Amino acid sequence: MADTVRTTLGAELCNWCRGEGINSTHAILLTRVPEEADISLIEETLQQIKALDRVQVRGKTYKPELDCIMVLCECRERVESDTIPFDVIPVSGGDAWGITTAGDERNIPESFSEKLSKLLREKGKILDDIHSPLAPNLTSGNSPKSIIRAVGELLERTAKPSTESSAYRHLRTLSGVSPTPAGDENLESWSEKARLMVEECDCSIKEKRRKIVDSLKGPALELIQAVRLTNPNASPMDYIEALESAFGTTESGVF
Repeated sequence: MADTVRTTLGAELCNWCRGEGINSTHAILLTRVPEEADISLIEETLQQIKALDRVQVRGKTYKPELDCIMVLCECRERVESDTIPFDVIPVSGGDAWGITTAGDERNIPESFSEKLSKLLREKGKILDDIHSPLAPNLTSGNSPKSIIRAVGELLERTAKPSTESSAYRHLRTLSGVSPTPAGDENLESWSEKARLMVEECDCSIKEKRRKIVDSLKGPALELIQAVRLTNPNASPMDYIEALESAFGTTESGVF
């Protein structure tokens, strides 16, 4: 076969549930969980998410394609994808764990060719238009991390000259930590670009929310996770205003 078929995380969850005899609508799949994380830590961490109610770990496995530990959890109540955050910060601290539900639309596409074709179509291109030494390797069944990196490099090489909108195409990282750590964006600059993205970007409300969440880490990410738990329908501008309210100062000019 020309392409290596990739099952989505959602399909992985459903298949695992079937093997364990669990109703997939009452289950979630955790990714990026450290190997040393014990069951009590995982269950305690998930109790932070009120929408999940009571959660029980049902299995752990290593996923080579993602190079991470995955954990299957069964929930007492039915899981509503719209009320579940993308990530959760472990109670012990550290990097966030990813969350996937059976109805989640954020999963990795079934095959790399689908992912690549979709991205290129959005740029008005097809694979035959690409003249790059990078292209021959793009359908060789790479890992998701290398796929994302390769596609990003490919699109950079084929992109049109920068326009004013490129400033908010990819928001830089905001942590909410003061003074601003090296590599992070300060709140004033991040907020200006985020507002521009919300007002002028043609993508959906859901995608705008995701762009904001993907740019956050540390206290800023924890704050927005709390906002999402208390108000799953919060708008992208609600996210920005919550961050400005929590981390803004009179010195920065952001309130």
